[in-house]
Amino acid sequence: MSLAAKIEKRFSYSDYLTWLDGERWELIDGVAYNMTPAPSFKHQRIAGNFYRILGNKLSGKSCIPGISPIDVVLSEFDVVQPDVLVVCDKNKITTANIQGAPDLVVEILSPSTAIKDKREKKALYERYGVREYILIDPTENYVERFVLREGLYGVPDILGPQEILPLNSLEGIEIPLWEVFEVEAPNAEIKENKNL
Repeated sequence: MSLAAKIEKRFSYSDYLTWLDGERWELIDGVAYNMTPAPSFKHQRIAGNFYRILGNKLSGKSCIPGISPIDVVLSEFDVVQPDVLVVCDKNKITTANIQGAPDLVVEILSPSTAIKDKREKKALYERYGVREYILIDPTENYVERFVLREGLYGVPDILGPQEILPLNSLEGIEIPLWEVFEVEAPNAEIKENKNL
């Protein structure tokens, strides 16, 4: 089966729990998407960098970051494994998974999953009330950020690799994207102009 291939049959979380441990799957509206094999090294570096920066900035705060693979159970027919997430309601965190919508979801685009991330997952996260949805393109080094306003994602903000990403869902938290993408930092003059 091809990467991120979907199987056209309605599956539930109960079905999902019976599948092989060595494979990664997601359910969206009961449709199964095969996520194996593992993502690329660059994909994992970017996810790890974002998670590390976020974890350091959230230290001592009530919100908790997570990194894939961890099941996020939105319903009996919707189970996903975001690359990076943040949950501010600790009641949603169980020993086995996350029950309900995270506050922030970050997906790193892969050629095999980009359309699903931009279409099916965006609609899913919007429907379940994920406050902020971030897509990171590791090939072109840019970020698309969707913010939930009145139950809908509007036009995304687009940020480049030398910009600062302020997180709307986590007040006061900013992510320097050059550290995420591992590119040269902007010079001090550019940083000062961004803060005006």
